[in-house]
Amino acid sequence: MRMIFSVIGLLLVVAVVGALAKRQLSALGPEPAGAPGVTATPGSPPGTPPAVHSQRLQQQFKQALEQGQQPRPLRDDQ
Repeated sequence: MRMIFSVIGLLLVVAVVGALAKRQLSALGPEPAGAPGVTATPGSPPGTPPAVHSQRLQQQFKQALEQGQQPRPLRDDQ
């Protein structure tokens, strides 16, 4: 009996969460024109092809990785 109530409660929670998610997604409206899910980097012009976008992100990652691998300068006060 306890298992039946647990399953019914779980299905009720899933139904409520699904209804709320549907309401939130419908409030966003239709997706704007352009490639879905692709956003431009802050320094790139709109309409940049995904290949260029990917290359820029890879370059930024490599630069950050190289900066992180450089030893820190020692301070004189220690």
